[in-house]
Amino acid sequence: MAAMKITLTPPLEAENALETSLREAFQSQKAFLRPPFSLAIPSPDQYTLLNRAILHGVLTEPQFAKTHIKHLHAIVTDGYATFVTLLLGLVNHLYPKLLASVKTQLLWLTDQTVCVLGIGYDAVLVSLLRQIVGADCSDGNLWLCSKLVTLFLEQWDRLLEDSPHVLSCALYTFLRVLTDHCRGGSVEKLETLKRLEIHLCVKIMREEFHLCLKIGRDFIRLLQDLVHVPEFRAMLKDIVFNPCVFNVVGFQFKDVSQIYSSRTSSRYSLLRISPDMETQLRFLLTSIKLGHQKRHQVWFAKKFLSEPDKEFVIIDIVRFICCAHHPPNEIIQSDIVPRWALIGWLLTSCRRNDVVANVKLALFYDWLFFDERVDTIMNIEPAILLMVHSIPKYVDITHALLEFLLHLVDSYDVERKSVLVKGVSSAFQLLVRKGVIRSLDVLISCPVIHPALKERLKRLLACGKLESS
Repeated sequence: MAAMKITLTPPLEAENALETSLREAFQSQKAFLRPPFSLAIPSPDQYTLLNRAILHGVLTEPQFAKTHIKHLHAIVTDGYATFVTLLLGLVNHLYPKLLASVKTQLLWLTDQTVCVLGIGYDAVLVSLLRQIVGADCSDGNLWLCSKLVTLFLEQWDRLLEDSPHVLSCALYTFLRVLTDHCRGGSVEKLETLKRLEIHLCVKIMREEFHLCLKIGRDFIRLLQDLVHVPEFRAMLKDIVFNPCVFNVVGFQFKDVSQIYSSRTSSRYSLLRISPDMETQLRFLLTSIKLGHQKRHQVWFAKKFLSEPDKEFVIIDIVRFICCAHHPPNEIIQSDIVPRWALIGWLLTSCRRNDVVANVKLALFYDWLFFDERVDTIMNIEPAILLMVHSIPKYVDITHALLEFLLHLVDSYDVERKSVLVKGVSSAFQLLVRKGVIRSLDVLISCPVIHPALKERLKRLLACGKLESS
């Protein structure tokens, strides 16, 4: 019973420590992995070894998977916490490298841990959602989508009762992923998956609307990207014009502005960034000095953005940088690459107009509904600094961003324009008050900014002051 590999490791790359520990445990415990199982209570060390050995056994011996799981059920003393922690480490650190057969076993195992409500299974599901690669219609990626959407539907009652937040995460993920799948055309393999994904999202939205409210304002942003899908168009119509159809216990939903006023937690923007991509982005934004980032950016683009449709991922990256990466003051005041500079590079990397518009929306979205009682200045800081720092050499970027922001206020939601005026002017005022910029004169009195834009900005700020008073 030789221990098989679980990953595809390149010849010169060292084996991952987790894989090594699983394989060594399997080899050392193989005498105990076949019936009849010992009735003796294992010591803590033995218990950990058996958990590792059983996990390796399930992943590499599908024919004995049910036997291994029965063994696990028989020895478990900690609510499956040890086993699920190992499973989580596997997903977080090794998923892209796992052999196809091992991925199949991993998803089967995940389903089994949900069935027994193993401690921490919710974190495994969230981590698997993060492994769905954006703008990727490869067979392996579509397979993972299919497996997860099926798991959520089959385990619906259990998840709704025990971990409803996981269903909110699933909704956020599949709304975003559906925009990719709808771009893929009516390919047969995509059609079945799209119907499943739409069914899950609509089920959550229609039956458990309170889970949509947990997402906050980004729920509307994602829904608007799917307005061409009849089910989502009807949903958006009801939210805006017929909110009373949504029954939320203990909360009266009256208007879409209630969703606008709810800031989206950073855990949702993290969902569309893989752990590997997160590591690279945080490295760029905490360890690389401004002026030395070019080769790191080239490497990042080659790894994550090189395929034709991959630039759609930039939308998610910008949302992550604004909402989920908030550097401490010592980094902000240092010569490390600032967030606005990385976003500026990402914005200029976009070739498609629809991507550019969506990236700008991701950058400014929190401005539209900004309220310092619930929002954080860190979400709006990158946009103002990008506008200001672009003035000397790249004033066309400042023009494009300012024009877009003013256009958003006028057209994003005409019926609730006063909400947007108040939000954007509040954002500007707080940025000055907190010293992010010294004065709005840097935009209003700048000789190189187009006079018509400056005039529109002045009018907006004046209207904002009236709204506030």
